[in-house]
Amino acid sequence: MAPDTLQLAPQDNIVVLTRSAGAGDPIRVGDIEVKLSALLGVGHKLACRAIARGEKIYKFGAPIGSATQDIAFGEHVHLHNIQSDYLPTYTLEKGREFHSKP
Repeated sequence: MAPDTLQLAPQDNIVVLTRSAGAGDPIRVGDIEVKLSALLGVGHKLACRAIARGEKIYKFGAPIGSATQDIAFGEHVHLHNIQSDYLPTYTLEKGREFHSKP
């Protein structure tokens, strides 16, 4: 049976879903089962350990952003609780909006 999640590099503090799953569905993160709070698709990130506010988020062994709040083990890691340290987010926050050039 294929794993529900995959850690892409040993230093990553997130795992990615290998299948879509709905709210309340059990997902294994390592040896521990968690229940999702929302429908998530393949490739979405979950915390594989507790992540403190301000801590770097690592995927493929590289930092992809920083936690904007504490993130619990098994919690969905996405735009609502991280920000990119490199690119503007597309959450339409004042001063961080994406503007394409005409």
